[in-house]
Amino acid sequence: MSVHNQTLLNNTGTLQLEGASVVIVSTEWNDFVTNELVAGCQRTLDEYKIAHRTHIVPGSFELPFACKQIWEQTRGTGLQPSAIIAFGCVIRGETPHFDYVCNAVTDGILQLNLELPVPVIFGVLTVNTVEQATDRLGGAHGHKGEEGALTALKMIGFQRQLAKSAR
Repeated sequence: MSVHNQTLLNNTGTLQLEGASVVIVSTEWNDFVTNELVAGCQRTLDEYKIAHRTHIVPGSFELPFACKQIWEQTRGTGLQPSAIIAFGCVIRGETPHFDYVCNAVTDGILQLNLELPVPVIFGVLTVNTVEQATDRLGGAHGHKGEEGALTALKMIGFQRQLAKSAR
């Protein structure tokens, strides 16, 4: 899905994002891709005046652990994020390593979405070639960093709307 022509509107109007914050967790591995994912994400969050901070981990396999630790370390401090975005890039090689890493990080992020009280956005590119990765940095497939930010903001709004309707 591309973010072209997407807005931050829901059925009731503009999403309520006051006081929201986002933590971005990105990888060192394939940083020529992940740095641009983060930059696009940060531009979008800045556009909507959303506080954010970024943490770096070695690779995609480490993303679920880092996301969980960030939540655990901020719980009860008032610094808990409203959402966490995990960015990585796994490019297929000649061994089954690609499949193991992709499956593990996908399952890990899914598990966090079921366990944590905030959304964890899956921003991990799983591609066959470098060209496919760069196509997702503003090319034919949109900018996945910007898309990750918009997804986080929509999920924050979704969660706040649910809480509001439960009152």
